[in-house]
Order: sequence, then structure tokens, then C-alpha cells
Amino acid sequence: MTETKAAQDGYDHDFRAVHDDELEWEDGLANELMTLPPGVKAKVYMHDRAMKRIDMKVQFPPGYVEPEHFHKSWHSIVVLKGRMCVAGKDLRPGDYVFGWDLPHGPYEYPDGCEVFVVFMGDGTEHVWDESKHEAHQNTWEAETEEGKAGVEAFRQKRTAGE
Repeated sequence: MTETKAAQDGYDHDFRAVHDDELEWEDGLANELMTLPPGVKAKVYMHDRAMKRIDMKVQFPPGYVEPEHFHKSWHSIVVLKGRMCVAGKDLRPGDYVFGWDLPHGPYEYPDGCEVFVVFMGDGTEHVWDESKHEAHQNTWEAETEEGKAGVEAFRQKRTAGE
């Protein structure tokens, strides 16, 4: 049996073709990988530790607020469904975000959102100030009834420190 290229150099060069429904949404995985407040789900498509790269989809529920943060890796994000509101922009499917080691956010998801994100670098962990997050006042209004209920529910959780 021949040694694969991945085994030879420590990188994962395996070809992948994945149907979205082959992967289950994992509740809490994104919270663990990205150290975010509870409520986020993720599907990891590829995690190459040697390259320090993770490709994944992340699902934010209606009303969720991702704290202002920075991290030791860069990320490229494309919105797939819903809305991501950040930096004065109401981003919709097809729109793009880039962030790295300078503070960025908060990101508001008033009606929920699904994104594809690529992290590359020394860690996906978000560094953020909990007291600043708890004091956050939403600036974007939800367009759906589910979103309006979600915004209120997550506002209550933030102010309660959950």
C-alpha cells in the first residue's frame, strides 16, 4: 500500500465532493470552535490542522448577536441565506465579509442567517468582552415575526448574562 500525500507532508490534500445533506448541523460546535455565546450550529466540511484551515457553514438563529471580537486567524464569509448586519451594512445572500486580528462586529442576525466561512490561522476562537456584549443594543430591526421574537429573546438572554 502506498503512503498518501497527506501522510507524507502532514497536510490534508484529499479531494472532497460533499452533498450538504451528508453533514448534520451540530448544535454547539460553532460555540466550541469559535467560543461564541450559545445558540449557533455548524457543519464542518474540512478541517486541516496542518494548514490551520477550517471550512464550514454556520447557522445563526433569528435575533442572535455575535459580539464585537477579534481572533488569531482571518476569515472570509459569504452569506448564503438570511441577513447579516455589520459595519452599517445589511448583507444578504452573495454578500461578503473579511475579518482578522482587528476588532470587528458586533454582527446582528435579526432574521437568522446561514454563512459559509473559511478560517485560516492560529485559532478560530473569538476574543470578546462579555460586559460589552451584555450591554449591546440592537440597531437592526427584524423583518419577520420569527425574527422579532428572536431579537427580544436574545436581548433578554444577553442582559441576563446567558
